[in-house]
Amino acid sequence: MTLAPSWINVLGNAMLAYHAAESDACASRLGHVWKAVWPFIESSEVAIRKAAVQTLDSLVKCFTLSWVSAAIRDDDKSKSALNKIITQLEKALSSLAFARSIPDLLAVMSSLISGLWYRSGSPSSPTAAELLLTPVIKKVAELRVDRTFEYKEAADATLSTAMRILGPEVMLHELPLNLEPADRQAGKEPRAFLLPMLAQPHPSPLTHFVSYFVPLTERMFDLQSTAESEGRQSEAKVWSVLVDQIWSGLHGYCFRNAELKTALAPEFSQLLSQLLYSQPGLRPSVLKALKVMVDTNVALASNDEQLLAKLPESIRADTISPEVASANVLFLRSQVESWLAVLFNVFSTLGRDSQGAIGGVISTWASIADEKEIGKAYRKLVDLLKQNMAISAKADGPHTSSGQRSLAVSLPEVLESRDNAVQKRGYKILGKLLESEEVKIDAQTIFQKLDSLVDGLSPAAKKDRFALLTLLLPQIPSSGLHLIPSIIPEAVLGTKEPSEKARNAAFDLVVAMGKKMAEGGVVKRDLVDGMDEGGAGEATANVEEYLTMVAGGLAGASPHMISATITAISRLVFEFKDSISTQMHTEIFTTLLVFVSSANREIVKSSLGYIKLAIHTMSTEILRPHLQQLVPALLSWSHDHKNHFKAKVRHIFERMIRRFGYEDVYACAGEEEARKVLMNIKKRKDRAKRKKANNVEGDEDEEPVAKAKPAAGDAFEDIVYGSESELDDSDDEHQGPSSKRAPQRKRETSGARLRVDDDEPMDLLSGAASRITNDKGKRQRKPGQEASKFKTDDDTGKMIIDNDNDDSSGENMGEDVVGTAYREAFTSADGFTRGPNGRVKFNKDTKKRRRENNDEDVDMADGEAGTGGRGAKRRSEVKFGQEFKAKKAGGDVKKAGVDPYAYLPLSQAAKKKGRHERIGIAGKR
Repeated sequence: MTLAPSWINVLGNAMLAYHAAESDACASRLGHVWKAVWPFIESSEVAIRKAAVQTLDSLVKCFTLSWVSAAIRDDDKSKSALNKIITQLEKALSSLAFARSIPDLLAVMSSLISGLWYRSGSPSSPTAAELLLTPVIKKVAELRVDRTFEYKEAADATLSTAMRILGPEVMLHELPLNLEPADRQAGKEPRAFLLPMLAQPHPSPLTHFVSYFVPLTERMFDLQSTAESEGRQSEAKVWSVLVDQIWSGLHGYCFRNAELKTALAPEFSQLLSQLLYSQPGLRPSVLKALKVMVDTNVALASNDEQLLAKLPESIRADTISPEVASANVLFLRSQVESWLAVLFNVFSTLGRDSQGAIGGVISTWASIADEKEIGKAYRKLVDLLKQNMAISAKADGPHTSSGQRSLAVSLPEVLESRDNAVQKRGYKILGKLLESEEVKIDAQTIFQKLDSLVDGLSPAAKKDRFALLTLLLPQIPSSGLHLIPSIIPEAVLGTKEPSEKARNAAFDLVVAMGKKMAEGGVVKRDLVDGMDEGGAGEATANVEEYLTMVAGGLAGASPHMISATITAISRLVFEFKDSISTQMHTEIFTTLLVFVSSANREIVKSSLGYIKLAIHTMSTEILRPHLQQLVPALLSWSHDHKNHFKAKVRHIFERMIRRFGYEDVYACAGEEEARKVLMNIKKRKDRAKRKKANNVEGDEDEEPVAKAKPAAGDAFEDIVYGSESELDDSDDEHQGPSSKRAPQRKRETSGARLRVDDDEPMDLLSGAASRITNDKGKRQRKPGQEASKFKTDDDTGKMIIDNDNDDSSGENMGEDVVGTAYREAFTSADGFTRGPNGRVKFNKDTKKRRRENNDEDVDMADGEAGTGGRGAKRRSEVKFGQEFKAKKAGGDVKKAGVDPYAYLPLSQAAKKKGRHERIGIAGKR
């Protein structure tokens, strides 16, 4: 059966290819292929069942609309292949033969529900899953509420899929929640597990939430208030949790609304506003619903592929028309003014940590507003800002209006603030204004102003500042390029920021300055700060001139600045390698090659990154003349393990050998010790090639070797900093042969068993799914089950529990001797063990083993004290320090106030060894 999973997977892939070529012809063969794969679901092998489930899922993807429509038109439910499949699945849920395969059957059920999302008529008509699978879904729900059913998670996944495809309106009609007290009194089983499934995209309209859940939550809130007033806090908490779960699913109703104008009536809008003001716990759910409502309709109305790609797959497959979405956008646009007023009011009352979510909703609603409405909202906001600034100016304490400040555009006031959040949001809003291209600015004036704000810059605002400078660069005229050198040090140091986002923004700024210089122009050196005396004149703007400016950082006073400059130059060389002349490449390489021999590790780390980049991108004609200096410089770090230098150097040599050949690189190595490193690299590569060739025809049963993670980020990051596999490979030489391959796990077969209930007879023909258990067959202990093993007094009936087993274990004495001898063969000083190759290895005669053997002799002597004999007397002698040996614990104890360590008097130690007198102990008190 080892080939069964592979054969099943090939069959599924073949059907997918057949469906892509001829969908109708493929659909005609679905019944036969399904019949061939179905028996593997009841296999005892987990791998086979898993492959069968995957293949059946592939077959579901081959369903066509005509094939599904034929099943819907089938009245007797026995002619079409799809109806036969559904009937087969429904019977399997109650069959004993599929007892171990219940999770797999539920997975197939989920695939069928997902594949039958077709609607035969209008968008309001029922789906094929509703018409064909409702009885099976109800059966899964019945299993879910059965307390003896063990696969509740798999059933929840199936019901969640049904909720996503059918919608709560259909699901709750067939499966009522039964959460109110009247339902419980009637004996109906509650289905609160359906509430968390509401928080996903589904086709039910918002009107269902308004008509069904809003009255339900109002009644639950009344029950919660009653329980709190009567002191039933646990019950009140239950109702509170149920209300939260219901409102958490509000956004699921906002993806597909053909009647949004009817649903978002003034009454419901007023309710949402009240919740935003008065219910902080429900506020995130309402905000998310308002945002989804706008984003979904805007994406559907625009038909923009990028916006549509952000929508869930189920909504893209079964959605409203663009015309209906456009009508919804027009209606939402008419509500913008009132909703922005509500959102701004709520925003002003929140703390700084809670303003991010509502700020995103404000931005979403503002994106669909008209210019007049935006102007009104902005004027209201500015008035509010002025009022708060006037109030905060009179106060002596810290400013409390950082929330309002973050919404306004006031460059001198906002960016000079010492508040981290104010700076960050100020730079971000300026960037948004530049991206909109609706604001005309003087780039030179803003550059000069931003240059004066460097000293008080907050670390949290660096990313947004770099982004703002990147957006300002294209607006600098060709005569204003003298502004670029003033921000080069800031951008270069930004490439070493701890924050990845700030670091990437700094790299973007460095590249943006290079592109601006590449466009041409004149750099007026007289206007550059620090060059008034000796740098007069003008220079033509190009990439090489810009590289010369950046290379000035190599003369920096700190290793941090030098390292950052090398990293920035590496990024520029990678970006503009085709625009840089050969002479410039040579000058840069020879200059940075010197830093490989630096004593500072931070500088060396950046230099190795550049060397790796140069070997990867530059031509061999430029690099070959410098191999004589490069190879010895790299070999000096080949034995340094700190900062992974050894792995980096070895990886560089592997690339060099690949490009220049082993002989040329080996010839440049000077000392014999250094040449051994290259020989070791060559041997490792040859060994890897042989191993790869030998594994081509490897055993199929072996577990596949974990592949290296795909490189994340841009190409520059991958080249300079390498991949994880590079560092992982560096540890291979320290691992033993046993660690190269993980031990294979033994095959585990599912231990599904039937649960026996003594109170009820078992029906093996139906309902077997609720009788399945996964335990290992361990019987549960029943009260009084162990009492039968003890003796009882005939007169009183009391149990007699003996402390020792003198008489009761007489029958098993022989077995105990045999077991003890077997154990001593492995643990005693006279025992031995056999290795994997059958060789005998005798145990070492250590003090620990001798002491354990002596302890066992003493215990045995205690048991044989009544038999007499000289041997028994010899074994019963008290050992030295026996008083301090713990009876139940593992260490020494204090005995009668005496410490566990003791001293032997010299007078006793000098006595003859032949005398058998008891040694006295002189304890230190």
